Amino acid sequence: MNVFFGLMIPFIGTTLGSACVLFMKKELNPLVQKAFLGFASGVMVAASVWSLLIPAMDMSGAMGKFAFIPAAAGLLLGVGFLLVMDKAVPHLHLGSEESEGPKVALKKTTMLVLAVTLHNIPEGLSAGAVFAGVLTGNDTVTMAGAFALAIGIAIQNFPEGAIISMPLRGAGISRGKAFLWGAASGIVEPIAGGVTLLLASQIQPLLPYLLAFAAGAMIYVVVEELIPEANEGEHSNVGTIAFAVGFVLMMVLDVALG
Repeated sequence: MNVFFGLMIPFIGTTLGSACVLFMKKELNPLVQKAFLGFASGVMVAASVWSLLIPAMDMSGAMGKFAFIPAAAGLLLGVGFLLVMDKAVPHLHLGSEESEGPKVALKKTTMLVLAVTLHNIPEGLSAGAVFAGVLTGNDTVTMAGAFALAIGIAIQNFPEGAIISMPLRGAGISRGKAFLWGAASGIVEPIAGGVTLLLASQIQPLLPYLLAFAAGAMIYVVVEELIPEANEGEHSNVGTIAFAVGFVLMMVLDVALG
C-alpha cells in the first residue's frame, strides 16, 4: 500500500498544479514560467544524482573500480530512449509553433499535452526504480528515501501542471477541460513506475541499470527541453536562481529523509 501511494504522489503533484487553471484568470507571467521551469530542472538534476546515480553505483560496489559501468550504461540508455521517443511521438514544446516528431494532423493543444506527457515518463521510471530497490531489500535505498524522491518529483510537478493547463486555457479550452488535460499528462507517471517496479522485482540484477536509465531520461528532458525553455525570450537570471533552489531542495530532501 505504501508503494502504491508513493507511486501516486508525483501524479497528485501534477493534478494539483493543473487545478490552478480553475482559480487563476490570466496566463502565467513569463518570469513565473521561467522560474517554474528552472525549479523543475534543479529538482530533476539533483534527483538524478542523489536518488538514482549514486545508489546505482553503491549497488554495484562489488565491481570495485568498475562500479561505474551500470550507472554509465544505464544513463546513456536512458538518454537514447528519450531521444527515440522524441522522434517517434508527435509533440509541441511551449512557445514553439513547429511540432516535433512525425507530422500528423493533431491539434496544437493535443501536441502540447503529448510533450509534457513524454517528459513525465522518466519521472515515473525513477520513482518505480527506487521503490523497487526498497522492495527487493537493497540496503542502499530506504523507504524514506524513496518517498523523498516521490515528494521531490511532486513538488516540481506542481508548477509543471500549471504550465500545461494555463496555456490550454489561453488557447480557448474551458477551465474544466484544461484541468483534465493537464492532470491526464501526469497519469503516465504511476503507469511507468508500476512497469519499472515489476521489471526490477523480477530481475533484481538490473536495478542499478534501471536507476541510471531513469536518471539519463530525466537529464535528457532537462537539457533538451526545460533549460532551453527557461532561457527563451528576454534574458533573465530567474530560471538559473530557481534551478539552484530546486537543486538544493531536492538534495536536502534526499539526504535528510534518505
